[in-house]
Amino acid sequence: MGTGTTAGTYYPYGGAIASLWSRFLPTVQVTAEATGGSLENVRLLETKQAEFGLIQNDNADYAWNGTEFFKTPVKNIRGIAVLYPEVLQWPVTVASGIKEIPELKGKSFNVGPAGSGTETNTRQVFEAAGLTYNDLGRKVNLAFAEAVTAMKDRQLDGSANIGGVPLPAWTDLATSVDVNFLPIGGSIADKLMAKYKFYVPTPIPANTYRGQTQQIPSLAVLAALLTREDVDADVVYWLTKTLIEHQPELAQAHAKGKELSKETAVKGLTIPWHPGAERYYKEIGLLK
Repeated sequence: MGTGTTAGTYYPYGGAIASLWSRFLPTVQVTAEATGGSLENVRLLETKQAEFGLIQNDNADYAWNGTEFFKTPVKNIRGIAVLYPEVLQWPVTVASGIKEIPELKGKSFNVGPAGSGTETNTRQVFEAAGLTYNDLGRKVNLAFAEAVTAMKDRQLDGSANIGGVPLPAWTDLATSVDVNFLPIGGSIADKLMAKYKFYVPTPIPANTYRGQTQQIPSLAVLAALLTREDVDADVVYWLTKTLIEHQPELAQAHAKGKELSKETAVKGLTIPWHPGAERYYKEIGLLK
């Protein structure tokens, strides 16, 4: 199973899933491998170097349709389950005076590492808001930790990011700097969801970060578990059944397991389901 970097969420969460499967299906052995994340995991599935991968639903959509990072479609990927939302979280310093996305004009803003999923999401949000990067006073391409340092040093007004709530980097930032989180809702969200079917409304709950007393409207893409079309249907059926029916054990092994449910497991993927997973979901009445 392709996961992510050892410092991220995908690697330990993938390890928890692999351990769950091995515990309840002793004839199956799955190893969670550290990788570069979603994009590399698509390539590992495409080239049959992995049987499973943790992949954001937007990257799965790009792969299936041959857009963004993928010059040609990747048609051998199939869905097993949607796991949890990865929420767009855009903090800005209170000192910047920014309260809405259009007010980023003329400001310094981190759009995410060049070529990353975060940067792609940022570009899509800007487009929906009627902005381009040229509207910024200064555009930078920084990783999480670098953006936190720059905002603490008052060298940056705000930053885009995407991930599970709360994001440790933003928890760290909010303990040192007074920040607001930009709402991504209203007409901007409507335009995004109309054009990109992988976005889902997912607010940042009140009191997630220091000083953030109100719920913040936002959107999310979804972390999903994918496999290859040619993986045995009976195996995938039992793996899917085990994942869903032993969710409490998964939640004990990793905090993100608490966000998995049978109802949300089938919502948000724009690629086909693996026949084994589809069979299980039809049995329990979640798919027709």
